[in-house]
Amino acid sequence: MRVLVIGSGSIGRRHHDNLQALGASSRLVSWREAGLGGALAAMTDAQAVVIATATDIRLPLIEAAAARGLPLYIEKPLAFRPEEVEAIASVAAPVAERSMLGYMMRYHPAVRALAAMDLSDVFQFVLTIGHDVTQWRANWRFSESYAARAEGGGVLLDLCHELDLAACLFPGLEVTRVESLAHPAFPGVDFASRVSLRRQGLVGDVSMDYLTPLLHRRTTLRGAERMQDFDFAAQVYRVTEPSGARLLDLPLERNAMFLDAMRDFLALAFGQETSGNPLLPRLDLCLPSARLVADAWSQRAFIGEITKEIP
Repeated sequence: MRVLVIGSGSIGRRHHDNLQALGASSRLVSWREAGLGGALAAMTDAQAVVIATATDIRLPLIEAAAARGLPLYIEKPLAFRPEEVEAIASVAAPVAERSMLGYMMRYHPAVRALAAMDLSDVFQFVLTIGHDVTQWRANWRFSESYAARAEGGGVLLDLCHELDLAACLFPGLEVTRVESLAHPAFPGVDFASRVSLRRQGLVGDVSMDYLTPLLHRRTTLRGAERMQDFDFAAQVYRVTEPSGARLLDLPLERNAMFLDAMRDFLALAFGQETSGNPLLPRLDLCLPSARLVADAWSQRAFIGEITKEIP
C-alpha cells in the first residue's frame, strides 16, 4: 500500500504517522517545497493520495489524482465555494466511492452513539465549539497559518465538524442566516460565526469561535420525548427522559478517531471490508455536508469586529 501524503503541516504529519502505524508505505511531500509540479510527479508511484493542503489549492490535485484512478483522502472542508464543491464532485466522481473526506469526528464514540438514537422528536438543536486560537499549539502563530487567509481561512471552515455533525444527524438542513465577527487585522476572516439552520419542523444553530479561553464543545438536542446534552470537551454525555437522566460511558482516545478513519480509507482504497461505521465519510456520501459548509461560508454576514490581540 503506497500512499502519498501531500501537505506536511500538523495534520499531514499525523496522517503520515498513522499510515505507517497501520502498515502502509507512506511518503510525505511538502506542498511549500514541492509545489504542484512536485506533487504531481510524486503521484506516479502512488496507489492512493491524502490531500492535507490548504483548501484553496486542492482542485488541481484532486483532478490529477482522480484522472490517474487514485483514491483520495481529502482533509475537511472539501471546498469553501459552492461552485468548487461541484467542480470537485465532478472530477472526483470516478474514484468517489473509494475516497473519503476527513470528518474524523464521525468516528467519535459519542457521535456514533448520538447518531444511533431515535431523534425523530427533536425540534431544536444547538452545537457549539470554540477555543482561543492563540493557545492551539506551541510555536504556532495564527497570522502565519492558512486559517488567517480570507480565501479558505476563518473559524467556520476550520471548525466545520459541527456543521458536518448537524448534517449527519438531520439530513436536509438548509442555511437561513450566518452572522460573523471579524478582526481589523485580518479582513474577510471570521473569528466567530453562528450558522442558523432549518428543515421542516426543526431549527438549530451551529456556533464556532477562535476566542473563548478554554475549549468548549457541546451538542444539545431538545425533543418532546428526551433531551441529549453531550459535552465533548468534558466527556460527559447525558440523556434526559421523563424517567430521569442517565449518563453514557463513552471514553475517547483522540488519535483513535484518526486511526479508525485512515484504516477505513485504506480498506476502501484497496477493496477491503470497512469497519461498518454507518457514518463512514465516503466522499460521494459526504457531498451534502460539503455543500452545507460551502453554503454557510458563502452566506457569512459580518456584523462587527473583535479586538483581541491575535499574533
